[in-house]
Amino acid sequence: MLPDTLWFTRCPVPTATGIAADQGWLAREFAADGIAVRSLQDAPPEVAADHHYTHALTGLFREGGNVPALWARSRGEATRLIGLTWIEERQAVLVRAGSGITEPGQLRGLRLAIPRHDIGIDFWRAMALAGFRGALGLAGLTLADAEPVDIPGAPDGAQWSAELAALRRGTVDAVYVKGALAVEAARRIGAEVAVELDAAPDRRVRVNNGTPRPITVHQRLLDERPELVARFLAVLLEAADWAAEHPEEVVRILQAETGAGAEGVAGAYAPGSHRTLHLDLSAERLELLAMQERFLGEQGFLAAPVDVQAWADPEPLRAARELLRERRARAGADAEAVAGAGAGAVRITDFG
Repeated sequence: MLPDTLWFTRCPVPTATGIAADQGWLAREFAADGIAVRSLQDAPPEVAADHHYTHALTGLFREGGNVPALWARSRGEATRLIGLTWIEERQAVLVRAGSGITEPGQLRGLRLAIPRHDIGIDFWRAMALAGFRGALGLAGLTLADAEPVDIPGAPDGAQWSAELAALRRGTVDAVYVKGALAVEAARRIGAEVAVELDAAPDRRVRVNNGTPRPITVHQRLLDERPELVARFLAVLLEAADWAAEHPEEVVRILQAETGAGAEGVAGAYAPGSHRTLHLDLSAERLELLAMQERFLGEQGFLAAPVDVQAWADPEPLRAARELLRERRARAGADAEAVAGAGAGAVRITDFG
């Protein structure tokens, strides 16, 4: 039996899902089946609830941060990991202007802003801890070499605002930030970059909530309708290919997805980022996710360990790639047939 609705959800960051949704390709893919494709972000609260984090909705495809995805799996939710992306999204440690702090080693003993939110899984807190771990690690230090300071999250939910306000007041000495809105917020208060994590050659320094970013689906949907999962992923593969050829359109979509302006997007995503939306389940990306799983477990964010290798299912992505190859081969053959028919018609006219 076909479901009447498939849901998708993504974080306000660069994703193939966001590209495909903007272009209307997900709706088009399933329209002939009578299946509606809807964004969880546009759903009424009684439907959306906290499914973006818990992934308790059977027909949901989620392309988002790994902290909630690992958390949901650790709590027993029957999800499967069907893809991973790695998109360089600016990560930095900010300090007050004129502080003189310009190197990772100078973070020793400093007060680090660690946000705390009253939500099921505090991914903001996890991000800050992982970000500071990466920055301190560049100098051979650990989180134990600095002083974490709890900062209650902003009541209005504005990203980074509580931490940056604490930095401005002098309550803390350093704030971890990432992404387009963080770039804009930092510029508004005149904060300076002390550590640019993007500059580190070892990408393990940047392992965090969005790096790598998982695509997950519920086991029940995968068991009952694996062809729907493959078709959904095929659309995402096509969207990633399209994005690689349309940088200006990707910037427009990113502005809408992140809520940031052109300057914020440009400052958060390196040139060429539009070519990095492709998903895979490579050994490297799985190991980077396993590294994050271990860190989250050590910090108490997970209810139980998650075996990343066992969680991953490569078959849907393999099927999606094969489906896309078949579709493109058919399209090429059809185009040749049309061209041949046209040439034949011309020849008849010429000799008629």
